[in-house]
Amino acid sequence: MLQEITDVLRTYWEQFLYLLPRLLMAAVLMAVVWIGSRRLRSWLSTKLNAHSDDPLLTDFLTQVGRWLLVILGLALALNIMGFSGVVGGILGAAGVSAFVVGFAFKDIAENFLAGILLAFNRPFSIHDTVQVKDMFGRVTKLNLRSTEMTTFDGRDISIPNAIVLKEPLMNFTRNGYVRQDFVVGVDYDDDVSAAIELLLTQVRLESEVLSEPGREPFAVVEELAASTVNIKVFFWANTEDYRRGVLELRSRVMTRVKIALMANGYALPPDILELRLPAKMPAVPVQVGMAAPGTLADPPEDPKKPPAGRNQS
Repeated sequence: MLQEITDVLRTYWEQFLYLLPRLLMAAVLMAVVWIGSRRLRSWLSTKLNAHSDDPLLTDFLTQVGRWLLVILGLALALNIMGFSGVVGGILGAAGVSAFVVGFAFKDIAENFLAGILLAFNRPFSIHDTVQVKDMFGRVTKLNLRSTEMTTFDGRDISIPNAIVLKEPLMNFTRNGYVRQDFVVGVDYDDDVSAAIELLLTQVRLESEVLSEPGREPFAVVEELAASTVNIKVFFWANTEDYRRGVLELRSRVMTRVKIALMANGYALPPDILELRLPAKMPAVPVQVGMAAPGTLADPPEDPKKPPAGRNQS
């Protein structure tokens, strides 16, 4: 029994020694291919960047070129080790196993193909501000499987390419412009037309507000509310820094408008609130008055205390 085990081990050892040169050659080949793939990626990136202004497409194509070289090197390594039949069998059985492999790697293949379409269709570029579903942020990278995005509160999101391709995508920075708006309520007794002119004058004073043809600021009466006439103001801005730049500009415009309205005597009344009491509830007396500064209003009379001027017996 011991002799049989020894013979088997000796046979395996001899086979290993026979295959060792091939294993070493395959290992060296894979190491060369791996290093070469990294250098190929750098070379492709340099060449493509010299002829293209789209870093998104460049990065995606360099990733594809690198992994194609790695797959080719793996196939050559298998041939060197004597597994050419395995490679041929895989290629020959591709038609038979396509359904099984395609089903098993459905999501991977779908995201990869979606990444190719996104790279060539280019609905966004690197650093564009986009929204997919409820995910809102700036695009940082397009991988073979996912699109990388950074939100404005510092979170990194990885979205499968298939979702980016299928879902509606809003690009806030592609054309370089974005329109902002806000609502101001003035009193019914105020001159609404004069208020609109004052609002637009203040908006135009901000240098970052666009005034080019087709993107001039404008204002309209949006609603006759319960206590105010609501005026909606629209203006355009550049979107180089969408989140901070545009929101800070909007804040400055609203602050300027508020100061100007109050300085020109316009009332900014609050909303009217209506209080309803249950029908079966007894009436509640309410007294409205103002106490002199530095004094307290008279406290309510004690119902058990007799009225003033009545003699107590």
